[in-house]
Amino acid sequence: MRRASFPLGALVLAGLAGLAGLAGCSGCDRSREPDPVTPHAADAAAGGSATAAVASASVASGATRAAVRAAPERLVAIGDLHGDLDATKRALRLAGAVDAAGAWSGGKLVVVQTGDAVDRGDDDRAILDFLERLKGEALKAGGELIAMSGNHEIMNALFDFRYVTPGAFTSFNDVVPKPSDAPKLSEVDPPARGRAAAFSPGIGVYAAMIASRPVIARVGDTWFAHGGILPKHIAFGVDRINDETRGWLLGKQSIPPRILTQEDGPIWTRMYSAAPGPEDCAVLEEVLKTTGAKRMVMGHTVQRNGINPACADKAWRIDVGMSKFFQGPIQALEIRGDVVKVLKE
Repeated sequence: MRRASFPLGALVLAGLAGLAGLAGCSGCDRSREPDPVTPHAADAAAGGSATAAVASASVASGATRAAVRAAPERLVAIGDLHGDLDATKRALRLAGAVDAAGAWSGGKLVVVQTGDAVDRGDDDRAILDFLERLKGEALKAGGELIAMSGNHEIMNALFDFRYVTPGAFTSFNDVVPKPSDAPKLSEVDPPARGRAAAFSPGIGVYAAMIASRPVIARVGDTWFAHGGILPKHIAFGVDRINDETRGWLLGKQSIPPRILTQEDGPIWTRMYSAAPGPEDCAVLEEVLKTTGAKRMVMGHTVQRNGINPACADKAWRIDVGMSKFFQGPIQALEIRGDVVKVLKE
């Protein structure tokens, strides 16, 4: 399988100076995630131990205002899709969101998809388009589909294509860069230029599409993020994280917010989704207590035994590896008030 390789110059031209660790993939192990951008020591020291008092002040100032939706009668969360359109449709049918033809049939249902729709499979463009269509259909029916950004959506906007399949490159061949885009894309390998043009911040239609997708969201008493939410994310401001990520993807700033791409950023942390201990659960409890929420739902780390809770049922891990790449089961998480239930195909 051919892998894209990008010299440092391509990243610099894309306004990503300092992210050289994402370039190139000679000898990459496709079964493992790349390391995120290493946080600056000063940032880690300043933000890594944010107190509940600071976070509370941030919440009080309206930092989470735009991220919060009212609790619906029925809420369903779906984890990582990774380029498998069939698994995507099956998960949405399991949720009661779509009919056999793939049209929205969920009425006032709210569905949250926690990111990583792309990479590892050939269908990622089809999935992005499918979810975008469903967003409109859901709104017309009084429901909502909240498609979120995971680390793989952001990696593509950073031109880190090491997990892109040959078929997923080909599906973007019809995206022809404009002459004015040539300097930004000149050092990208020709087979990848269509995809690069599509995901390039400030240029691509798919960069604009994922710009509309939150990194962090809250519905009723439940927080959602691809990786997880730490006290320092609340202190920084949920709206600020979403807004600055959106601004970067729309080309209003040259680099993404550091807090997004740090090792413990909301799309990267595995504090709750891997094997959380008492100290990790205490951090989760701080976030929930500070914000008045009851639980957190995240993807990112494949759960080989299916969807399961941690930290006294306050952390729900919903990435079950349902794509062809991981060959996991089709599952979703249903929330009705205080009742949380795992849906299985």
